[in-house]
Amino acid sequence: MKKNFIYTPLLVLCTLFALVSCNTSKNANTNLPKDISERPADEDSQKYEQAQLDKLKASIESEVSREKCTNASEWTFAPMGAKACGGPQQYIAYPKKIETTILPRIEEYTQKVKTFNEKYNITSDCMMVMPPTSVKCINGKAQLITAEQ
Repeated sequence: MKKNFIYTPLLVLCTLFALVSCNTSKNANTNLPKDISERPADEDSQKYEQAQLDKLKASIESEVSREKCTNASEWTFAPMGAKACGGPQQYIAYPKKIETTILPRIEEYTQKVKTFNEKYNITSDCMMVMPPTSVKCINGKAQLITAEQ
């Protein structure tokens, strides 16, 4: 009987401590900094702006890649992007039938890259990207042909 008398208050005390400590930990987390994944993006950062440029470029390339290339004469190309020391970063082939919608987007991307390069003093290799001479359809995909090919 004496053993139960000693263990019962001890059991109640341990339970009480456990309940109090669980409540305390819930309240303590409110003062901690937020997880970085929950923070809003810093829209003035170079990484954020680069991600926006990458998203726009991927969107343009995705729109073009949805079109099947069966007749090369229905396709053309345009310079896209801007190197820091001048000239395009690349050329992109696109079907002439979407020219009125795709060219303004390509130009928007190019202007944003120029602004980005100036804002962050970006340097590049200054290698001139030669314009392609034509477009060729290979397995339903448009491929740019250069003079060397």
